[in-house]
Amino acid sequence: MDLAKIVPSRFLKCCKKPASTDQDSQAEQNDDGTNRATWSNKTEYLLSMVGYAVGLGNIWRFPYLTYKNGGGAFLIPYLIMMIFTGLPLYLLESALGQFAGLGPVLVWRAAPFFQGVGITMVIVSTLVCIYYNVIVAYALYYLFASFTKVLPWSYCFEGAEGVCSTHQTGICNVTSGSNNTVAVNLTWVKANNETCISNSTILHSGTLLSKEYWDKVALRRSSGLDETGVVVWPLALCLLLAWIMVAAALFKGIQSSGKVWKDAATQIFYSYSIAWGGLMTLSSYNKFNNDCLFDTIFVCVVNSATAIFAGFAIFSILGHMAHELNMPVSEVVDSGFSLAFIAYPEALTTLPVSPLWSILFFLMLLTLGFDTQFSTLETLTTAIQDANPDLMKRFRVLITAGCCTVLFLLGLPCVTQAGIYWVNLIDYFCGGWTLIIAAVVEQIGLCWVYGVNRFVEDLERMLGKKHWIFWLYWRACWFVISPLLVTAVLIWSLVTIELPNYGAIMYPTWGLNLGWCMTAFTIIWIPVVAIYKIWAADGTLFQRLKSVLKPAPNWGPASKKDRGERYKDMVDDKQSNAIETPAATEMQNGYDNVAYL
Repeated sequence: MDLAKIVPSRFLKCCKKPASTDQDSQAEQNDDGTNRATWSNKTEYLLSMVGYAVGLGNIWRFPYLTYKNGGGAFLIPYLIMMIFTGLPLYLLESALGQFAGLGPVLVWRAAPFFQGVGITMVIVSTLVCIYYNVIVAYALYYLFASFTKVLPWSYCFEGAEGVCSTHQTGICNVTSGSNNTVAVNLTWVKANNETCISNSTILHSGTLLSKEYWDKVALRRSSGLDETGVVVWPLALCLLLAWIMVAAALFKGIQSSGKVWKDAATQIFYSYSIAWGGLMTLSSYNKFNNDCLFDTIFVCVVNSATAIFAGFAIFSILGHMAHELNMPVSEVVDSGFSLAFIAYPEALTTLPVSPLWSILFFLMLLTLGFDTQFSTLETLTTAIQDANPDLMKRFRVLITAGCCTVLFLLGLPCVTQAGIYWVNLIDYFCGGWTLIIAAVVEQIGLCWVYGVNRFVEDLERMLGKKHWIFWLYWRACWFVISPLLVTAVLIWSLVTIELPNYGAIMYPTWGLNLGWCMTAFTIIWIPVVAIYKIWAADGTLFQRLKSVLKPAPNWGPASKKDRGERYKDMVDDKQSNAIETPAATEMQNGYDNVAYL
């Protein structure tokens, strides 16, 4: 029997025996008496960060946006956004969470006026959790369907429309041996290695069997968002299983787990998980002196390299399919999700022992999806933990199970016959606009109000003193390049806005209005919280504004041994109640924000 589980850790400390820890992580006892779990080792943290960043978006979103925006030319804005926004913002968020040991809401004690950004991040992560696990459920469905001798999308099945063939059929004119022009079918042309006369091909109507299987069997897709249809129970059960697996993994917390430029920016934010709050969440469990600069470069390089590699893989598959079908590449698949559930499954049917490769492929998708989902949901649970640590410590299992249950129920519309339209709608309005808006306000609050110089001093407190030349690139990006670049992308994307669609199917007006309401609901907290902070403070309007733009007195490193001279007067708030809202007082260092808000 493990004594640490039944004997107080204080007694074990007196006896010079360290309290035992979970095999995956450990709780660090800070000098101020607070407990917060930390990563047990560097590898555990890096794998979690890579798993969070490298997700399903690397498989379908990046290749889709690359092709949509000109192929290889898309790499130019992508790499520029990576260098001047991705790397700087990744380091900004991860270093901030590590410095304070707080999640995305309470970390804004650095500038209380902007705390609404943290709430926006948590809401975005929550909404993304709803539809992201639906995509994981798709992968589960295809994984189960792969346990067969012959893949079900490789042969004709009941309900398939058009020409029942794995290849596009039609006729064309060829020149015979006597120089006569004759009409023959495309199958004969291919079998005899002949060449069709230019502009003489007439294709028969028909679609890929993998596309028919995706639409007719997996999704049972209706004609549009207006036609909800019934719940697709195989998908609903897969969704339930996905949420059970997520909940089981998180019961103990971290221990167990132009237009082109707009697309380039959203892909960077989506892929690097910037402005989601997850970077701050995972980094908040780091030890204070962890080298977050190395982590930033390592994770970002691995993430982008994975996305580019996936792009090469998918383009080779699409090129092969277009050649086999005698169709333009643009007509092979309709939208981003099709790359994972139409193009790849179609390619798998051409491999020997195709069910085995299909099982391995969808297991890979599940691994990528669950890693990201674990960290995204942890953003929500960490926000709850920061709000009331004692409550979360006592009822973590119940709270985690409750969150997963609610999110599962909210995800049920996404597994109806109109479910794919809901997934696409949430992805457009919550995975794009809100991330850019949150990133703009985040940079204003941290880089211009809190201050780049102050932030660099905080970084050097963790990393050690650096030469001023070392910080030139980072200072330039944080203070000028990144804020202006992201703001320009936001303005331009609003000017050249394109409404979402699913292939050729347009969304009804009420669906678009609902999407804009989701966007408004996520970002409304930024001005609401800012106004509340000013209202709750004391003094004249100018004094109130000045106080909430300064760091709160309880802002700084969580552990006293890490505070040094600069934060020696930091106010501890371990007894604060996150639900109650105490009266605001102006102190020497700013607004006394001892509560959650």
